[in-house]
Amino acid sequence: MELKDRFLKYVAIDTQSDENSESFPSSAKEWDLLNLLVEEMKALGLEDVSIDKYGYAMGTIPASKGKENAPVIGFLAHVDTSPDMSGKDVHPRIIEEYDGGDIVLNPSLTMRVAEFPELSRFVGHTLIHTDGTTLLGADDKAGVAEIMTAAEYLMSHPEVEHGKIRIGFTPDEEIGRGVDFFDVKAFGADFAYTMDGGYEGELEYENFNAASAKIAIQGRNVHPGYAKHKMINAIDVACELNSLVPAVERPQYTEGYEGFYHCVGFTGTVEEAQVSYIIRDHDAEKFEAKKVWMHNIVGILNNKYGEGVLKLTLKDQYYNMRKMVEPHPQVIELAKQAMVEADVTPIVRPIRGGTDGARLSFMGLPCPNIFAGGMNFHGKFEYCSLDSMEKAVKVIINLCKLWGK
Repeated sequence: MELKDRFLKYVAIDTQSDENSESFPSSAKEWDLLNLLVEEMKALGLEDVSIDKYGYAMGTIPASKGKENAPVIGFLAHVDTSPDMSGKDVHPRIIEEYDGGDIVLNPSLTMRVAEFPELSRFVGHTLIHTDGTTLLGADDKAGVAEIMTAAEYLMSHPEVEHGKIRIGFTPDEEIGRGVDFFDVKAFGADFAYTMDGGYEGELEYENFNAASAKIAIQGRNVHPGYAKHKMINAIDVACELNSLVPAVERPQYTEGYEGFYHCVGFTGTVEEAQVSYIIRDHDAEKFEAKKVWMHNIVGILNNKYGEGVLKLTLKDQYYNMRKMVEPHPQVIELAKQAMVEADVTPIVRPIRGGTDGARLSFMGLPCPNIFAGGMNFHGKFEYCSLDSMEKAVKVIINLCKLWGK
């Protein structure tokens, strides 16, 4: 199956994860794509194809004769799409040869080059974009399609020599639970790569340290005509809380290695309110300082309004993989070489986010991240370059060959 057809097949399946669910996977519909991938791996002739009770789908491309002792390399991608926008009834649109102009998503919505200047890099590419009513799902169905396409190529070209290759697909990455139950030993790879990056050439082995903060605020509702010195308006307290978070440390004002506090949810009435943040920083000390400040501002407001008015739940989510990957420089160097051989210029830079690979690296499986060709993830302006996706397939194949030498 051609890469484009495979990708379009996958994005047609709604796999949006649900951060409010306590099940795993968080949404039953994720099974639809996971089970399909199992059947496709079997049809391609992969060995050891399995799916466990948590939805982790795995398969093996057996080693070429004489390459059985080469390191076992894995490739991973996640099937779920972000809760930030609907992934149901995705209607992709295709531009066969992009001319560099504005892209009309639908009669009322246009993706303008003035607002998304990186579009100019894709002149001449085949672009796949949304119709402006859903996300596309390139994050990470582009990676899923690339891994499956590379697997098909390797299975049908036995003359391409390589060691044992393991491929795997995970649910719930978008809500930070992607490898909660992942069995690294069962996967059996010495090193792995997630195909979950964006722009062509991205190679990432540094990511944010990450935490979530949820603050429950218990107000005191009194008739407003008689509220003096009695009412505690939970909405006002929530706004005051947010005002104490440094404004310059919000994501819209940061870049590169700069961390941030990001308010991702707010609901409330006078009686009660809930505010949610994600906290991010590449630097471990600054990360810890951000968490301390969140505790401090909750304490400041509890001192002002009364103990227990605000309750903070703060949880670490994942950590910077750099210290787990750097002791294995060959993982990065071979990825760079695989890109160069695919006519791709490597772009080594930190991820301003996280991947399953970050957590897997701390679970004993060094796992940097490679580009998948998607852009503007999690929203209606999401698109991907088919040309870049095809390059990603070549990078996977090249890595398999290089590790097998």
